[in-house]
Amino acid sequence: MTPIQCKMARVALGWGTRDLAKNASVSPDTIARLERGERLRDSTVDVVQAAFERAGIEFIPENGGGVGVRFSKPKD
Repeated sequence: MTPIQCKMARVALGWGTRDLAKNASVSPDTIARLERGERLRDSTVDVVQAAFERAGIEFIPENGGGVGVRFSKPKD
């Protein structure tokens, strides 16, 4: 997950940085640092990404059209 994907996912869900921090069990400062592009532990980025995925966000990797996010399809 890139910093811009983090911002896009937050906006898609209508979450502020405090909402994301609460859902990921990290501090709001950690979210701000992530979105500024500061280097964080991979495990920290993983827990933030997992919070988004639990909320229904899917991350789109670089595929020639740039990275992105979208809502995942509901599981059957």
